[in-house]
Amino acid sequence: MPTPPETSPAPVTIAQIKDEAELMQALAIREVVFIEEQHVPEGIERDAEDAHAYHVLAIQGGHAIGTGRLVKLPEPPAGQSGTWGQIGRMAVLQSHRKARVGSLLLTSLEEEARRRNVTGIMLHAQLYALEFYKKHGYQPVGAVFDEAGIDHLEMHKRL
Repeated sequence: MPTPPETSPAPVTIAQIKDEAELMQALAIREVVFIEEQHVPEGIERDAEDAHAYHVLAIQGGHAIGTGRLVKLPEPPAGQSGTWGQIGRMAVLQSHRKARVGSLLLTSLEEEARRRNVTGIMLHAQLYALEFYKKHGYQPVGAVFDEAGIDHLEMHKRL
């Protein structure tokens, strides 16, 4: 009996969230990753920024598998100038990690930041993700701090 041909996974697309149903999909991914896996309290994971942030979804085979958001900061981080944004709530479902979905999300959010004339990005990286962000040009700033019971480092990147 012949073996079936190799099937490659469906391509991943990144798209801006356009309605409440898609926002609910993003929040569901964040709930699985942050609240269930990492035990972040729900009151910390959801915040007022969600209402006016630029959100994206990673979609594969018709299913939402990752999300992230971009928020414009009211002022640049200490020692910086220009218009800054913050990328955050980056989450990819466990079954899709290591497939470059995070890189696609990050690149898409950076492209949107450039379209909005943002000159720098600040983010709070969990320590296990430091190398991921360093590969994308982010530099750690300051000391490790606790956010929601998880060690983080602030990281910056000029666009």
